[in-house]
Amino acid sequence: MASPRLETFCCPNRDAATDFVVTFQPVLFGTLTLASAVLSLLFSILQLLPKRKGYRRLGQYPLPRPASSSRILLIISVCDMLGCAGIIFRSSVWLGLPNIIDSISAANSTAVWPEVYCVGSSMWIQLFFSASFWWTFFYAVDVFLVVKTSAGISTIILYHMITWGLALLLCTEGVAMLYYPSISDCEQGLQHAIPHYITTYAPMLLVFVANPIFFNRTTAAVTSLLKGRQGIYTENERRLANEIKIRFFKIMLVFVICWVPNIINESLLFYLEMQADINDSSFRDVRNTALITWFIMGILNPMQAFLNTLAFHGWTGFDVDLSPRRSRELAWESVSTSVPNTSHNPLVGATLLYQSHVQEAKKTSLGNGHHHSDTVSILSEGSESSTVEIHISSELRGYEDVDADEESLENSVKH
Repeated sequence: MASPRLETFCCPNRDAATDFVVTFQPVLFGTLTLASAVLSLLFSILQLLPKRKGYRRLGQYPLPRPASSSRILLIISVCDMLGCAGIIFRSSVWLGLPNIIDSISAANSTAVWPEVYCVGSSMWIQLFFSASFWWTFFYAVDVFLVVKTSAGISTIILYHMITWGLALLLCTEGVAMLYYPSISDCEQGLQHAIPHYITTYAPMLLVFVANPIFFNRTTAAVTSLLKGRQGIYTENERRLANEIKIRFFKIMLVFVICWVPNIINESLLFYLEMQADINDSSFRDVRNTALITWFIMGILNPMQAFLNTLAFHGWTGFDVDLSPRRSRELAWESVSTSVPNTSHNPLVGATLLYQSHVQEAKKTSLGNGHHHSDTVSILSEGSESSTVEIHISSELRGYEDVDADEESLENSVKH
């Protein structure tokens, strides 16, 4: 799991609160975190593999190339999965080589590999989960900027520079201050460890505070845009705005479920650290709650990888198709995969896509007043990587023609 207590545990002269939770039932805790990380990693990979079911009719028509929002969501999933891989490695060594753990706790130990394992695995986990937090934040920022202002200031390259730069900087700085002057003789005191905890939890708290604001304002902007297109707010527009709200709600729900236990646990442990004797009977309830949230963290933190794929794409099923042709046709979808397929609509009724090329806002209608394709494109002018395109599909004319040709062919065969 992702907790600054794992880095603190690498110090032989660690504080009493850290030693209390990390050394409580380590075998049971390691088994739970290992099982959770393995399941989350496997199901995440399954979710992202191309599928046969549900893509047959969509594959008949040209699809846009993978776009910026799809890349961001995919990067979030990759960061989560790499974090799970770090948890799997750490828990496996913890369970399989208990002597290494004993060496970490030895104050005068000269062994190098236990320290390398402890610090390296902890930093790996923190780095990729921290990067996942930053990418989640910039996903909300980019959606808001593109929809609200159509400003061409957001590019995928800029996001990479900021996200990985901040993640590496904060992770390195926090660990360097924690292990000063050396890992075998860490400076003691709560004030010394606070910078490390701030660098760990700052991006997480940023997502908790900022993302709901950006998501709410984005939804309001989309609703206003849809109302302004024709001066009316039809059922299609209402359904589209609803799908966007549900998408943002699912993303935040997963984040809250997976990471709120960390904040609760850290608050309780900080409270215990400030006490003269954490084993005092008056703190029994606090200790029990800290242990409960510690085990909850060990299970829920790795599960973010799988739960995020559910929030991004819905359940994609087990019908995996690894053929090269199928891989070329696969479209990384942002919203449409989470919307149930309907027989009357070959494309999903509400799709939020980032295109990798600049488009112009357009609206297509027939002379008789029947809208066969109504598309609202909100651009990021001057940007080659940021465009939100919202599709409202009723009966698409071109697809109706294909369906009519298929029906005519079937009738001719029957007769």
